[in-house]
Amino acid sequence: MRIRFQQNLDDLKEKLLVMAGMAEQSIQRAVEAYRVRDLSICDLVDRGEMAINRLEREIDQMALDLLAMEQPMAIDLRFILAVIKINADLERVGDSARAISDRVRELQAFPAADLPIDIPRTANLAGGMVRKALQAFIEGDADMAEKVLSMDDSVDKLNSSAHLTLLALMKKEPTLAAQALNALMISRALERVADHATNIAEDVIFWVRGADVRHHAGLGAKG
Repeated sequence: MRIRFQQNLDDLKEKLLVMAGMAEQSIQRAVEAYRVRDLSICDLVDRGEMAINRLEREIDQMALDLLAMEQPMAIDLRFILAVIKINADLERVGDSARAISDRVRELQAFPAADLPIDIPRTANLAGGMVRKALQAFIEGDADMAEKVLSMDDSVDKLNSSAHLTLLALMKKEPTLAAQALNALMISRALERVADHATNIAEDVIFWVRGADVRHHAGLGAKG
């Protein structure tokens, strides 16, 4: 019975990692669509989001079945609960990718503009946070997860800077207001991706240590 239960946990983890790969790919595609202004890439993002949504439902059902049919020990119970929460955050990463692709579609109605912000850099930082959080999940490494929490400030600062820069641009160059507004919303979507990566890292720490570090409280607690 224990061997079968462990296999079910491994299957759950594997399916979550498949979803994680899809969510990461969706963000990469959405940012590439923004960089090259290619609506065909937006279509891929949209189809990817539908697949992510289907997988989210499957993972939730698998996790709930394990909770209903088994009596998991504390660390296994925390693992299943962490999977449920990580699953939700990955689905929202897919939503953020879709939001970016929607902004790219809006931008097609306007002339291309060289805006004074670095969306690819923000995307690289946010995507790096997601990858590191998921690596921490794969390895069950709470120390690595803690490092993700400290990365969030960099993305927040880039988003705040973009916000101020683009608002100033809209006042100075009203003809670029639509382009600037859509870029601002893309930057905000990437900041949300970083927030979801932070949530995933917190869930890894909860699973491994049994410590609730939401809002970064209780860091370093062991259990």
